[in-house]
Amino acid sequence: MKRTLVCALLFGVSIAGTALGQARLWDKPGPCDRDCLKGVVDKYLDALVAHDAKAAPLAANVKFTENAEVLTIGQGLWANATGTSRTYRIYVPDPVSRQIGFLGLVQTGEMSNQLGLRLKVEDGKITEAEHLVARNVNANSVANLQTPRPGLLAGLPKSKQIPRELMLIIAASYYDAITNSNADLTLFAPDCERHENGMITAGGQGPGFNGQPRPSCTDNMNSHALSYITGIDLRRVWIADPVTGLVFGISQFRHEFKTKDIQVVDKDGKVETRHMEYEPFDFPAVHVTKIEDYKIHEQEALGYRLPYMSSNGWSRFLR
Repeated sequence: MKRTLVCALLFGVSIAGTALGQARLWDKPGPCDRDCLKGVVDKYLDALVAHDAKAAPLAANVKFTENAEVLTIGQGLWANATGTSRTYRIYVPDPVSRQIGFLGLVQTGEMSNQLGLRLKVEDGKITEAEHLVARNVNANSVANLQTPRPGLLAGLPKSKQIPRELMLIIAASYYDAITNSNADLTLFAPDCERHENGMITAGGQGPGFNGQPRPSCTDNMNSHALSYITGIDLRRVWIADPVTGLVFGISQFRHEFKTKDIQVVDKDGKVETRHMEYEPFDFPAVHVTKIEDYKIHEQEALGYRLPYMSSNGWSRFLR
């Protein structure tokens, strides 16, 4: 089944990566290696908090967005960040794509904000900087964001590392599983655990929706509990690090809410109607996915709201 799924998805992802010109499938690594890319992030964050753009290796023509809005350096977090966490930092360096993804915490005064950061580095300079910020994360969630889960940081022995192209495929398949409410379209490990904005939403131990036991990643997907998601557009699954098994993906979840009721199936096959009284909105999101033995073991995600059918600041199209 694993081989069949990978082969079925490979052609489509290859076309997408070539068309976008970002995934750099089967390309050679650039001159900035993993440690170099991580160092660029550290310099960027230090400069951000110091409000000193000259301290970051920014290209003269750098493009910068924050929460899908095209800004100039000096605006957004560049103007109001007051500190960063030194303990909650997840790096996903990818010398092949010349990019690095990052998850961390940024303070703005008394507010704790979860930051998803994407940097593109060419010739030693940052040419693209993208912030996705979940602002004012509540205290309970911040408590879960003091240090990354050990599984996210653990390196993989050479014998367990797989090509980054296959990692990109497996991580991208997660979005298709959501839009089809079908866990068979991706590769969840039995111990898969998903966190979103500091909250545990699938896997692990503890109560879930309505106080019921929290479902596994597979059961959560097959229950149709995520069927309120109309679609997932503007998918950019470009960044992968075989050394840690991490993939960094950005996407835009659409919620039309034309229908307020969804049908949810429990493990025993019982169907219940769940009413969701929401107005349409978008939810741009970052997902960092841990892949080991060709399966998804951990996911750390963040997202924030935008008006329905917003752009992302990087594509002239909405899909």
